[in-house]
Order: sequence, then structure tokens, then C-alpha cells
Amino acid sequence: MSEYFSNIKIGATTIATGMGITLKHFFNAVKRKGDAGIDDADYFRQVDGLCTLQYPKEVIPTPPHGRYRLYVNIDDCIGCAQCERACPVECITIETIKTTSDDLAVCGKTSGGQQKRMWVPVFDIDTAKCMTCGICVSVCPTDCIYHTLVADFSEFNVKNMLYHFGNLSKFETEAKKKKLAEQQAQAAKEKAAAGAAPKPGAPVAKPAPKAAPASQQNEGQESA
Repeated sequence: MSEYFSNIKIGATTIATGMGITLKHFFNAVKRKGDAGIDDADYFRQVDGLCTLQYPKEVIPTPPHGRYRLYVNIDDCIGCAQCERACPVECITIETIKTTSDDLAVCGKTSGGQQKRMWVPVFDIDTAKCMTCGICVSVCPTDCIYHTLVADFSEFNVKNMLYHFGNLSKFETEAKKKKLAEQQAQAAKEKAAAGAAPKPGAPVAKPAPKAAPASQQNEGQESA
């Protein structure tokens, strides 16, 4: 019986506490926090008041230390695919093409001065799968992938949550693949030709002496 009345008391206390907080905000709603504090560092320290925002014109500021939507600076990507291998939910897809020797200058260097040796036609991030763990950011050797302050990126179509960061179009990708295949075929042909040719300075095998005709051998035996 005592437990029954104790539960009633707890329920009444909870309701009274909740209503007290609601009434406090209700009476403070005659004041306005103000529009000027939206981008202010002290936004969350403002006095109590009307806190409804006119979204999307007004938004609560995003804390700079959070992990939000990923972005890839493809100009700094070297195609190592460490982020793809490290991703625990496999939301990153990368495809690379090795640059040919005459394309190194076109491929360029990273902002840190490192020569890029891979084209990256496909660098996709499925943000619908991403859990913003930050592992991909921590393993990137060139810091080309990082979290931005974009926290609100909802879409009506889930396919729009797939972000593409590749640096080649489909036409360019096919051209680079064809060019690489031709260079590799030419290199294989030259290697095969070099392997068949005798090395400089190597002793040349002398041909074996030919056997004398049978008629000459018979004449030699008769003269003996």
C-alpha cells in the first residue's frame, strides 16, 4: 500500500516539475534572445527567452570541434586508398589509374609538394552510411579528407546522399586507361626484345664443327 502512494507522489512531483519548467519558458517568451547572437560565441549563454528560430534563415551555430559531413580536396589526394580500407562501414569507394610517365606533370603535386602518381576517377562517399567516426580523416597521409561544419544536409532522395569527388570524367577515365595499357604493352615488348638479345660482353658460343662427308672418311681409311 505504501508503494502505491509513493508512486502517486513521484508522478505528481514529476508533473509539477515539468509544468514549472514549461511555465517558466512561457512567461520568459515575452523576451527575445535576439538575432545578433546567432553567430556569437556566447550564443548559448544568452538570457532565457523566445528561442524559436526562423529556420533556415536562422540556425543554431555549429560547434567547430564536431564531426559532420565529409569533404575531399581531390587535388591533394594521392590515391593511396587508406581511408577506404580503414572505413568500418565501407561508405568510401575509390578507384585509381596509374599515371603514365608523360602524365606526371599533368597529374601535378599535392599542396605539400608530393608528386601524385595516381588518377582518382572515382572517390565516392555515401553519407547515408557514414557514422562520422573520423577514422578516415586520421589515416589520410595528405589530410585531403576532413569533416566540415555542414551538419544539416538532409535529402528527399537517398541517392543524393552519395557524394562524388573524382578528378576524371568517364571519357577521360577511358582515355587514361587506354593510354596506360598501350604504354604497358610497349614496355613488355621492349623487355621481351631486350631479353632475347645477347648481353654486351657475353661469350658467344662457337658452332660445333661439322662432320666430314662419309666419302672423305672412307678415303682416309683406305690411305691409312
